[in-house]
Amino acid sequence: MEERKGRRIIMFPLPFTGHFNPMIELAGIFHHRGFSITIIHTSFNLPDLSRHPHFTFQTITHIKEGEEDPLSQSETSSGKDLVVLIGLLKQCYAEPFRQSLAAEVGVGGETVCCLVSDALWGRSTEVVAQEIGVHRLVLRTGAAVSFCVYTAFPLLMDKGYLPIQDSRLDELVTELPPLKVKDLPVTVMKEPEDLYRLLNDMLEGARLSSGVIWNTFEDLERVSLLDCNSKLQVPFFPIGPFHKYSDDLPPKTKNKDDDEITDWLNKQEPQSVVYASFGSLAAIDEKEFIEIALGLKNSKRPFLWVVRQCMVRGTEWLESLPYGFLENIGQTGKIVKWVNQLEVLAHPAVGAFWTHCGWNSTLESICEGVPMICTPCFSDQHLNARYIADVWRVGMVLERSKMERKEIEKVITSVMMEKGDGLRERCLKLKERANFSLSKDGSSSKYLDKLVSHVLSFDS
Repeated sequence: MEERKGRRIIMFPLPFTGHFNPMIELAGIFHHRGFSITIIHTSFNLPDLSRHPHFTFQTITHIKEGEEDPLSQSETSSGKDLVVLIGLLKQCYAEPFRQSLAAEVGVGGETVCCLVSDALWGRSTEVVAQEIGVHRLVLRTGAAVSFCVYTAFPLLMDKGYLPIQDSRLDELVTELPPLKVKDLPVTVMKEPEDLYRLLNDMLEGARLSSGVIWNTFEDLERVSLLDCNSKLQVPFFPIGPFHKYSDDLPPKTKNKDDDEITDWLNKQEPQSVVYASFGSLAAIDEKEFIEIALGLKNSKRPFLWVVRQCMVRGTEWLESLPYGFLENIGQTGKIVKWVNQLEVLAHPAVGAFWTHCGWNSTLESICEGVPMICTPCFSDQHLNARYIADVWRVGMVLERSKMERKEIEKVITSVMMEKGDGLRERCLKLKERANFSLSKDGSSSKYLDKLVSHVLSFDS
């Protein structure tokens, strides 16, 4: 695609897979529309930049010579630690980002149309953008409904829902149906002041921006998007699902592991496989791991299970599996460290996705019409799971507190057998709506045209 002469967009993702991938996908969408792309990325959690040759990367570092790295001891295995880590990232990279953006704006003869920063970077990126004279858009990588819940925190505190009390976990939040108290994205914390501060900063940063880009589509979250728009009062652009624009992105390189997984899937019956993956951050203990393993095995369904290295606390990989487990399952099950999730979900053999309900995984499953088994771990995953099960009705919840082999077997059987409740039909209808949103007359396609015009208007 020929680039628009002198039109450059600078992007600043949060350095976590669930935030980086949507930003890269958005960069691909802009690039396809003719913009050149520069991505400022932290030295913390630096991705493989060689996979993205269409973009220019500028790496910023937070470590000063002779000083200890303040991020080196940060754990990201729980929601609380993740909030603390994001606070440290904002603190450590504020000045390096300011210097990098100022330098980038002065490079060559290209006009920098705007900065697109992850919403969680908050107000500080808006202050820097204004200081340098660049318009700033924010990317919200989660659901619109989760953003609505964050804006309701003052109300929830006033009504006594927050901080959360164990005795009220199953109580309905009457102001935010169908959510229960345990679905609110603060359940891992008894005193979530750090989270309140982080979210308030994100909300204020969005209000000060020149617009919000959403990785969602109108047919899925129309009410929530309208609510967000009324509270933020800035232009909004729901142009998702981003990953469905993948033809515009550079192809991912294949390796022998991908081929091995595809070969295994090709040998399975249509809609017979349970695909299980719990994201890039969640950690589980040994007891949960064993119950998951035995639940999958006892379901007597073929399964593809992603177990990241060190996902099980205190282990390297599969040491906690029951003795003889791998030999007993034979070719019925396959355990791997990583998969190309988009390809797996699109494979006709996959009949259900057992997921942590991160927003990217949720959208990817919706777009392929695959029913979900929802086991949320922290943050907005609980909220996503409630909407999957009770609003969109394309999955069932299997809570971590009920992670027992018989319950796992029961839920897998229910989702795979459907029991006549139309689950799979609803999944396919939602898939059709997602596809239509990206068509010429679809809402996401129209919003993308508006977004491109909006960006070009900044220097007119």
